[in-house]
Amino acid sequence: MQKSFTRVNKISLIGLGYVGLPIAVAFAQKEVQTIAFDINREKVSLYKRGMDPTKEVGNEQIRNTQNIIFTSDPVALETSRFHIVAVPTPVNDDHTPNLQPVEDASKILGQHLKSGSIVVYESTVYPGVTEEICVPILEKESGLICGKDFKVGYSPERINPGDKKHRLKNIIKIVSGMDEETLEIIADTYSIVVEAGVYKASSIKVAESAKVIENSQRDINIAFMNELALIFDKMGIDTKEVLEAAGTKWNFLNFTPGLVGGHCIGVDPYYLTYKAQRLGYFPEVILSGRKINDNMGKLIAEKTVKKLIEADIPIKHAKVAILGLTFKENCPDVRNSKVFDIIKELEEFGIEVIPTDDWADPKDVYKEYKVKMVMEKDLANIKANAVIIAVAHTKYLQMSLDELQSLYIKGQGKNVLIDVKGVLNKKQIEKDFIYWRL
Repeated sequence: MQKSFTRVNKISLIGLGYVGLPIAVAFAQKEVQTIAFDINREKVSLYKRGMDPTKEVGNEQIRNTQNIIFTSDPVALETSRFHIVAVPTPVNDDHTPNLQPVEDASKILGQHLKSGSIVVYESTVYPGVTEEICVPILEKESGLICGKDFKVGYSPERINPGDKKHRLKNIIKIVSGMDEETLEIIADTYSIVVEAGVYKASSIKVAESAKVIENSQRDINIAFMNELALIFDKMGIDTKEVLEAAGTKWNFLNFTPGLVGGHCIGVDPYYLTYKAQRLGYFPEVILSGRKINDNMGKLIAEKTVKKLIEADIPIKHAKVAILGLTFKENCPDVRNSKVFDIIKELEEFGIEVIPTDDWADPKDVYKEYKVKMVMEKDLANIKANAVIIAVAHTKYLQMSLDELQSLYIKGQGKNVLIDVKGVLNKKQIEKDFIYWRL
């Protein structure tokens, strides 16, 4: 193994989603030869044609980036000695960790791993997965010995999909390695693309733990806001107005109620609680927060039904348009989006749901949820009894009252409008709508 170096001349990325793609492009733009690998041939084909389905990097940047090879051929991994694994780690239906993607990636990489390599995992895992699960797979598939023939590290991803301000280069990067030499090599390598600098964790398990608690903390804080919203709604008090008032104190934390989905905040706490339960500890705060957040889609659907009743609109066969299907604003990612909980609950009432979101790919939506989308350009021709603004896409924030009104059946009286993210002007909207916001 090479004893020390400050710069690598070739790396490989395994997994080209919302995390892996920006990392691969960032290294390539710093003149590091980059092997960008993914088993999804369709996705790789799009990248080769200069198209970015994640919208994280953009078509133009991909087309103009040199030093990068997009491939689905794992043999290409053999030319690199520094590998970054950035595959998703979802949860199963019973909320237990689904490590299949990271195990499969380890098998593929292990089959093409060469002596003198360093493997860095970025996938969110519970403490111990890198060394106790991934390393044995790498050893079995490669016939190499960890610590002698190759070494490993962990560097949790902190990329926030759709966020154009907090990017890879300006977010401090946590790095860790199995020993001091590996840590220094990994830190030097990531320093090529991370201008904000790196933080050297004392061990791989510390770095793994830091990742899961970052999002668990956010999950708990949002759960508290959601619980407040439930309480204040019963009191007839507007939650947003309460939070604006409380927010005038210098140390009040700026969190708001809402749907908590996606592949991080809605998933990571389950990785931590799974490990804790296996050790005989039942986490109460974390799991109670998860329970609250997981039930918010049902609550919003029930509130919509109550508002339809208030408007004297028959529930069975009522039409409800939902604007926004992705798990967050200005992002095409629909994985673990809690908007589909709203859809499922409304359909159980016999309501016809009209889902739309020009950010989302209709093929992804149908594949993931068996839901057929209506394109926004066709929405006004369908007409609805109620509209739910479920995601705060910029486009929805800019809609005029006339544009909103055009979505409804004419002559039904006051129209029902549900504002999940509280993005509209309440005083203005309440004049013309039966309005509710979380």
